[in-house]
Amino acid sequence: MGHALGTQKYMVIGDTVTILLVEDNDIDAEAVRRAFKKNNVENPVVRATDGVKALAILRGENQRESVPRPYLILLDLNMPRMNGIEFLEELRNDQNLADSIVFVLTTSDLEQDKLAAYSNQVAGYLVKSHIGEGFISMVEMLDAYWRVVTFPPSRAA
Repeated sequence: MGHALGTQKYMVIGDTVTILLVEDNDIDAEAVRRAFKKNNVENPVVRATDGVKALAILRGENQRESVPRPYLILLDLNMPRMNGIEFLEELRNDQNLADSIVFVLTTSDLEQDKLAAYSNQVAGYLVKSHIGEGFISMVEMLDAYWRVVTFPPSRAA
């Protein structure tokens, strides 16, 4: 039987952590979903294919329901319309979203991308080629992270 992050085993008791996967590549998105499933992580995963769509989801725009707190964002950098760095800058400038926890999950190993991501307060920077097949090590790392971190509180509407 699987478990969902946020059950009594984790710090965010009573809440389920929703994962917002911001990834334009269908193969990579499916690999992340399979890795969660393989590790019996049953948290809801909501996918956006670019930064514009991710912001709309987070803000509940375009007749979409916003992602409930607590949530965690897995962000690709190389996307159409609004790339990951542009998304991070917009996110950090939004009073209601600035405290979002973001892990970058990208193919880019460029120093300039790492510096830009960390200057926008990401919790971690993961290079897809370093993660390994199936993204299992990433899920294990996130699992350990969720066990000890207290997420930002929900905001009153």
